[in-house]
Amino acid sequence: MTAMDAPDVLEVRVRLFAMQRELAGTREVPLKLPAGATVEAAWAALVERYPALAPARSFVRFARNGEYAEAATLLEDGDELACIPPVSGGADGAGPPARILELRDGSMGVEIVAELIERLASDEDGGVVAFLGRTRRTPGTPAPGQEIEAARHADRTVDLLEYEAHHTMAERTLETIADEIAERWDVTRLAIVHRVGEVPLGEVSIAVVACAPHRDAAFAAARYAIDETKARAPIWKAERFTDGRVWIGQPVRTGPEGNGPAADRPGNEKGP
Repeated sequence: MTAMDAPDVLEVRVRLFAMQRELAGTREVPLKLPAGATVEAAWAALVERYPALAPARSFVRFARNGEYAEAATLLEDGDELACIPPVSGGADGAGPPARILELRDGSMGVEIVAELIERLASDEDGGVVAFLGRTRRTPGTPAPGQEIEAARHADRTVDLLEYEAHHTMAERTLETIADEIAERWDVTRLAIVHRVGEVPLGEVSIAVVACAPHRDAAFAAARYAIDETKARAPIWKAERFTDGRVWIGQPVRTGPEGNGPAADRPGNEKGP
């Protein structure tokens, strides 16, 4: 396309998740923007339409067509722009068969550990480390902007968790985390299975299994897998109470800890 052919107006599709979706009352917003508009300009147009989104700006990250993007990134006609609110935390990925990276919509019990070990472990593995995250009754740390709602439910018992995900980006993020684990510890037999939808009290929300010849590598890989999944995968968690819910989490980190600004690093958020 030549400069003369370039459109004067860009049409982009903005996707909203979790607390943003609730505040705007919609999952998708079509926007028309002037040629040369940036991600930040799209956010400004979005806020003009939905002012309730404005206070969360410093906690929001963006993704253009499934890849994280800076606010100054130029948009093109037909782009999809995902606004990524604070996260908490893969269908089999296209990676090596020894990887099991899934998002599951359905109940998982402790038997998931036996299933994953049966599928992953080989006779070369002297160490197998498994981690399960479960729904607990005590509340976690509210996401920025959810403090007032959290105070309303103080000292109440969590009934269940609700998980929502940007499936494509979440699966890509899990693949990236698995690649990093293989490079750092040479652990290639790895499972990260995360629930989406409702997870009742006491049920499993995430399972991680790492298999390696030696225990040190297996422990390190499993710890890295759960920590990085919670900090980087676009998966959102809400705690539901009898009369409302509170979204939980911190601003998403777009790469391994230490590679980004301090603002990108997760806090000491409670929960599995």
